[in-house]
Amino acid sequence: MTLVPEGMELSGLLAVILITVLAGYLHTVSGFGIGMIIIGVASGFELVSVPTLVAVVSLVTLVNSAVALPGKLHHLDRRHLLALGIGIVPSIGLGVWALNWLSVSAEALLMLMLGALVFYGGLSVGLRPRPRAAVSSSAGFAASGVMTGLLAGMFGMPGPPVIYHCYRQPLPTETIRLLLIACFAMTSGVRTLYVGAAGGLDAQVWLLALWTLPAVALATWAGRRYPPPCSAVLLRRVAMLTLMVIGVGLMLDGSLALWTRA
Repeated sequence: MTLVPEGMELSGLLAVILITVLAGYLHTVSGFGIGMIIIGVASGFELVSVPTLVAVVSLVTLVNSAVALPGKLHHLDRRHLLALGIGIVPSIGLGVWALNWLSVSAEALLMLMLGALVFYGGLSVGLRPRPRAAVSSSAGFAASGVMTGLLAGMFGMPGPPVIYHCYRQPLPTETIRLLLIACFAMTSGVRTLYVGAAGGLDAQVWLLALWTLPAVALATWAGRRYPPPCSAVLLRRVAMLTLMVIGVGLMLDGSLALWTRA
C-alpha cells in the first residue's frame, strides 16, 4: 500500500504538507487563513482535487482548533457562538451539495468562484471595518452564520463573512480571535459529518489527512509558543497580498477554461 494518495506525486504531497504548515501557523497567530491558504494555493497548482482538498481542510481545521483553544475557553463568547451555529448548521448541507454538483458539471465555474472567494478573503483581511456602537443582536450573528455555513460547505472557507462581521463588534481582540477559531471548528466538524454521512471521506481523504494533521498540529503549537516578531499589521498585509494574488490567478484559470469551452 502506497503512502502517497492516488493521483498525487511525492513532490505534490510534500508541497501540500508545507502549505499546511504555513497556513496552520498563520491561522494560529492571526485567527484566520488556514482554509483560504491551503485550498487557494493547492488548488491553484492543481495538486489535488477541490472536493478532496476541502474535506481534508475540514479535518485539519479541527486539529488546529483542538490545539489552539485549550486553556483559553474562559474567554470564549458562547452566546454569540451559539447564534452563529444556528445559521451555520443548516446552510452547510446546501453548500456541500453545491460543491458536488459544480465539481461534476461546471469545473471551470467552480474554479472561477473559488478564485473570487479567495480574492475577497484577502481583501477582507486588509479592510478595517468601522466598529459598531453596540454588539450585534443574536439574529445578526445567525444571519452571518448562514453565509458562513454556505461558503464552508462549498469551499471549506467560512472566513470572509464571519471575519468581517466579528471585527465590527466592539469586543476585545482576544475574544474575537477565539470566537473565530471556535466558529471554524464548528463549521469543520459539521461539514465533516455531512460529507462522512454521504460517503465522501474516502481513502484518499484519510491518507492525505494522515500527513497533514500532524503537520498542522506542530504548526499550531509553534504558533502558540513562538509568535512572529513582526507586527500584526505587517502580518495582515502579507496575508492580504498573498491571498489576492492567489485569487486573481484562480479567476484567470477559471475564465480561460470557460472561454476555451465556449
